[in-house]
Amino acid sequence: MDKGIEGKLVEQQEKIERKFQGIGKGKYARILKMAKKPNGNEYTKVVLIAGSGIVLLGLIGFIIYYIMQIVF
Repeated sequence: MDKGIEGKLVEQQEKIERKFQGIGKGKYARILKMAKKPNGNEYTKVVLIAGSGIVLLGLIGFIIYYIMQIVF
């Protein structure tokens, strides 16, 4: 007999829950236990480093584009 959409969704939800049930155990447990929320200073540093990397890559791309416009 057909379970219907609700039965299929419940099965999918249970499948996902079984998959993530052991996430606190095994090889990733130590990493998850050591992980912590960054404080304001750490967050600011990460944002500045990532932002400067994005700007640098954009600048390099713009320079390459500009050179190609002049040459061709």
